[in-house]
Amino acid sequence: MIVLGIESSCDETAAAVVKDGTHILSSVIASQIDVHHKYGGVVPELASRMHLEAITPVVDQALEQALIKKEEIDAVAATRGPGLIGALLVGFSFAKAFSFARNIPFTGVNHLEAHIYSLFLTDTPPEFPFIALVVSGGHTNIYYVTSHDHFELMGQTRDDAAGEAFDKVAKMLGLGYPGGPVIEQMAKSKNPDNIVFPRTLLDKDSFDFSFSGIKSAVARYIHDHDISTLEEKARIAASFQEAVIDVLCQKLIRAAKFKNCTRIGISGGVSANQTFVDRLRQTAATDRICVFAPAPSLCGDNAAMIAARGFTMIQQGDICNFDHDVFSRNRI
Repeated sequence: MIVLGIESSCDETAAAVVKDGTHILSSVIASQIDVHHKYGGVVPELASRMHLEAITPVVDQALEQALIKKEEIDAVAATRGPGLIGALLVGFSFAKAFSFARNIPFTGVNHLEAHIYSLFLTDTPPEFPFIALVVSGGHTNIYYVTSHDHFELMGQTRDDAAGEAFDKVAKMLGLGYPGGPVIEQMAKSKNPDNIVFPRTLLDKDSFDFSFSGIKSAVARYIHDHDISTLEEKARIAASFQEAVIDVLCQKLIRAAKFKNCTRIGISGGVSANQTFVDRLRQTAATDRICVFAPAPSLCGDNAAMIAARGFTMIQQGDICNFDHDVFSRNRI
C-alpha cells in the first residue's frame, strides 16, 4: 500500500510517500523557521498562512521525488492533532480533498503516536513492549507501548515541555529560535558542572515532568550575572542542558525498570540532541537497556511518520469520514 502523508501541525509543511508503512519513497519539508525566528517562537496566524501557500507545492514535490503519480496513491493520512488549529486545518482539509478527488480512504493521525512511529522507519525498530518518550517543543510524554494500538501514558510535563524550555532559555540568552540546536552547539565546549541548576523530579512515584523551575532558575541567574559574553552564555547553556538531560534520563530509566522493560525509544525534536542520546545510552547500558532513536531527519515534524502511522490505522479499518475534525489537545 502506498500512503501519502501530510503534516501541518505547527510551523513545518511536510508531505511524504511511504510504501507498506516502512519504506520512505520521499519526504519533503518546508520549514518556516526563518519567518518565526524574529519573533522568538511560532506565530500561529503566520504559520497557517504559510501552510496555505506551501501545501500544494510540497505535495507535488513529494510525488515527484517518489516517482509516483497521484493515481498510484492508495490512501492518504494527515495529522489530526494535537497542534495549532489553523495549521492543522490546512493539511487535514487538503487530505480530505485529495481523498475525495481520488476516491481513496484517508485517516487522521495523532501527532504523538506518529512520533513514536518514526522509530519503525529505522533499520532496527524496537520490538514490543517498549518505553517511548515523545520529547519536543510542545510535549514531553512517557508511554508504555505494547502494540500498534496501545499507548499507556505513564507521565507527562505539568508545565513547560523540554523543547519549550530550550526555546525560552535560548530567547533569554539572545540566541534566537529554535533554541535546541544552538544550545547544544554552545554547550559542547563547556563544563556543565560550572553552574548547578535544579533538577525537578517531583515525587518519587511520579513519571511526570516539570521544567518551569529550571527555566526560572536560569532567568534568576541571568538577572544576577553579567552575560554579555558568549563565554558566559555558553556556560549557562551547558549547565541548563545538563539539568534537562539529567531529568529525562532518570525518569526514563526508572519507567523502564518499573515496567521490567529492556527497550526505550525516544522521538520528537529534542531526540535530535546527540548529547542527550549519548547520555541516555550510556546510562541505560548499565541496566542492559537498549535505546532506540530515529534518524535526525525523522526527529522533528515530518510526514513520513504520519504516513507510517496512517498505514497501520487504515489496515485496521480506522478511516475518517469527511465530517471528522481536527483537535488541538492531546488525546493519548
